[in-house]
Amino acid sequence: MPTPVPTAYSRLQIRLHWLVFGVLALQYILHEPITEAFDMLEDGLIPDFDPLVAAHVFGGFLLFVLTAARLYLRKERGVPPLPEVDPPLQRMAAHVTHYSLYALLIAMPISGAVAWFRANEAAADAHSVMRVILLGLIALHVAGALYHQFVLKDGLMQRMRKSESV
Repeated sequence: MPTPVPTAYSRLQIRLHWLVFGVLALQYILHEPITEAFDMLEDGLIPDFDPLVAAHVFGGFLLFVLTAARLYLRKERGVPPLPEVDPPLQRMAAHVTHYSLYALLIAMPISGAVAWFRANEAAADAHSVMRVILLGLIALHVAGALYHQFVLKDGLMQRMRKSESV
């Protein structure tokens, strides 16, 4: 029997969304300490233990796990459909933005781990480029949500406020 299409996100999906947001915000805050430590590694020095650096490394691992959990839930439970009235180009932009966010939230922890644990400058460079792209995608995601809320006034954001059970 086919699974019914959800009309809202589940409580777990909403919690994971905001948890990823919070951890990601901390990752950006903790960017400088790990950059400084990585610069020391590139210079052949061994940085002293820094809990902020350790928090960034752990945060990357946590983001990877949380994103994998979100993707699993998305596959198993599904997500509410986009409004039918949205133009095809806008619907495509929403899908590309969401899947690009997921891709970066998987790729960044991997590139960060390779950079940090292998002292790999190419991985660090890729990580830095992805960092900027991710910020742009987050801005696009937020702008889209605000556009739906305040311009279209279509109630799209309600799907993230009021959950369906599970």
